[in-house]
Order: sequence, then C-alpha cells, then structure tokens
Amino acid sequence: MSFFNNIFGSNEETNSSSKINWNQLDDLKVIDEAIALSYEKPVILFKHSTRCSISRFALKQFENEYNFSKEQMEPFFLDLLNHRNISNEIAERFQVAHQSPQLIVVKDGVAIFSSTHSDIEADVLNKFV
Repeated sequence: MSFFNNIFGSNEETNSSSKINWNQLDDLKVIDEAIALSYEKPVILFKHSTRCSISRFALKQFENEYNFSKEQMEPFFLDLLNHRNISNEIAERFQVAHQSPQLIVVKDGVAIFSSTHSDIEADVLNKFV
C-alpha cells in the first residue's frame, strides 16, 4: 500500500510536508480576510476533498510545482469534507460553481480564474503575480 500512498497520498491529510504555508479556511470569517488580502496581492483558494484520490493527486502535484513567496501570493486551503458550508459560501460570493478539487484566484475581491481536476497547475499562476 505504501506505493499507492506515495502516488496518491494516504487517507489522512497532513500539510506538514507541504512547502506551501497554507492559511486554513476553517471559518467563514477567513473568507473576509482572504478578500481583504486580495486587494494587496493575489489570493488562491484550494478546495480539496480529503477522501478523493483525484483531489489528493491534484493537491500533491500543485504543492510540488508551487514556487511563490507569501509576498507574491497568499494561499488558502479548504478541507471540503469538514467545511462544506465555507465551500458553498465561496461559490456564492465569487459566482464560481463548486468543484473538487478546485483552484480559485481572487484579486481585488473578485474571482479572476478558476480551474479544476487535472487542469490545476501552479505554473498558470505566473500570469497573476
């Protein structure tokens, strides 16, 4: 099983091995904080299902490719299974249909980009910095 865990990750999510210093989207107030920050720099919202192997794969690939500093971009992570209400609020506020996994870029309080599943790539973020 360790072979599959290396490829897809284990069922238990840990962001401790990530090189991204994620802000956790674990409260509705954090959305307001993310919006406020988006007026200073681009904000990314990564929506992730911890029970989905496709989502785990997309997250691991994204984390491996991500090479932005906190000065360039602010990353936020949402565990969908524990915070579906926050995902629903994100969909409503930014008028972006819910998907999982999903990457949303917010600038000046508006969602300016969204990608899902295998279309999630860190390289695309270069055009927003």
